[in-house]
Amino acid sequence: MEHPNSARRGSGLCPTDLELLASPLDFLSEDHLRERQICTIIEQLAAADALDRPLALTVLRFLNEELNVHMRDEAEDLFPLLSRRCTDEDSIDSAISRIRAEQDEAMCLLPETRLALAASLDTGADLTAAGRAVLSRFARRVRRHLVAENAILLPIARARLTPADQRKLSAQMRSRRGLPPFRETSNAE
Repeated sequence: MEHPNSARRGSGLCPTDLELLASPLDFLSEDHLRERQICTIIEQLAAADALDRPLALTVLRFLNEELNVHMRDEAEDLFPLLSRRCTDEDSIDSAISRIRAEQDEAMCLLPETRLALAASLDTGADLTAAGRAVLSRFARRVRRHLVAENAILLPIARARLTPADQRKLSAQMRSRRGLPPFRETSNAE
């Protein structure tokens, strides 16, 4: 299926296609791509001589509307499912603990990141040196946990989560976004 904004997909300017929620691990993978793209935009904003208002608005909307929902998808649904399904040899609890710690480091910078962007947008002024620094630190920290999520968690999730687990994950993610559940088919597991 082609996303209606597929030509813009690689830019990070479009939210993740909600149709992908039918395949929640693909949705999370695509959401991670969006997060990496937003980090690139954040780094561009931090390095630019003048504030690019449309890009700053895109980032602020992402931070205010999408990031928390994505974090909840992982913390409330994906991580617990993985903990239940994985074997000791997967060492998933250790990986999840590391990822949570890295997410927490990034989230500690989130209020300052939002404030720096909002202040510049409100006043029309360019980012301050302190604002540029916090944006850069935030983007670096987000990228760190994305590497582990993409290299460790998602491959293990694809190997360990059952079709029923994935349907449950999909339903919870849809519900979190105020969407009705997909109609069930009568496929046997």
